[in-house]
Amino acid sequence: MENLDRAGSLAALRDAGNLDALYQAIAPLNMTPGWIKRDKPILAAAPDTLFKPMHWAYDDCKAALDAASRLINTDLAERRNMVLCNPAEGNDYATTKTQVNAYQTILPGEVARSHRHTPHALRVIIEAEGSFSVVNGDKHPMETGDIVLTPGWCWHGHGHDGDAPAYWLDGLDVPLTALLEPMFFEPHPDGFAKVDRVTQDSPYRFTWETIQARLEGASPDEEGYFGRRIQLEADEMPTIAITVERLDAGQTTRRYRHSANTVFSPMMGAGVSRIGDAEFSWTRGDCVAAPIWHWIEHRAEEDTVLFSMSDENLMRFANYYRFEGAA
Repeated sequence: MENLDRAGSLAALRDAGNLDALYQAIAPLNMTPGWIKRDKPILAAAPDTLFKPMHWAYDDCKAALDAASRLINTDLAERRNMVLCNPAEGNDYATTKTQVNAYQTILPGEVARSHRHTPHALRVIIEAEGSFSVVNGDKHPMETGDIVLTPGWCWHGHGHDGDAPAYWLDGLDVPLTALLEPMFFEPHPDGFAKVDRVTQDSPYRFTWETIQARLEGASPDEEGYFGRRIQLEADEMPTIAITVERLDAGQTTRRYRHSANTVFSPMMGAGVSRIGDAEFSWTRGDCVAAPIWHWIEHRAEEDTVLFSMSDENLMRFANYYRFEGAA
């Protein structure tokens, strides 16, 4: 601020005889009173989000991807994907406040160029035979039922040696990164990262078989909020909690809400979820968004394996996490 303007502001402060005059005097100083009423209070008794409970049907998204496959290739779209945009006011891409999900496809013979970025990413493979991912030089399969990790700042790209299109659900913490602002992105200087190792057993891949074996050994939740549940370890991706649970046909979970944003996707089975006041019927490959502090309840109509990703790890790290169960 110029000295003359600052002197005028100081004089206005000294002469302020009422609150309106005070408010007018501090405006040029880029200050605001902490006690005034605001459209959205700085503090609140409970989380109040603009994000809505949502459901996306895999069949709809697959049809959209198939249409895109006729119209655009990997030369024009480095990733051929459909972003699941929550209709929250002011939002133009995020699925929940801290996460974004998208359905993606790659066609036989295609190779998606390598890049890296700050946000952490994962993929739930819905339909694939012969597709692969290369993460930091580690080339491994992406087959139906796999969950594949791409920690932040890892070089990664995809390809497909199979005979039919591959489809998967992406999950990233892009909105969180954008909020905190440490966003970096870099295309690979050679276009495609070098493959250092070809392996079935990658630290960035959880196979369907491994997931099933671990679920078989999981204990039931004594309080009934979840099915038999496991957490998939992703130490290089500390902002994302990844869980998979098994629900038996006819099982209904006990309602709960927590201070975390969660996205669910059934890897097999069918059922109904009640998120807040909304009720969604889902089947394999669908996606359901449960924003923070909405009541959550699942009812399995068939034997179900349910994937979820959330920002619970982040909330726990910051000592923000709260869990409340229904009576």
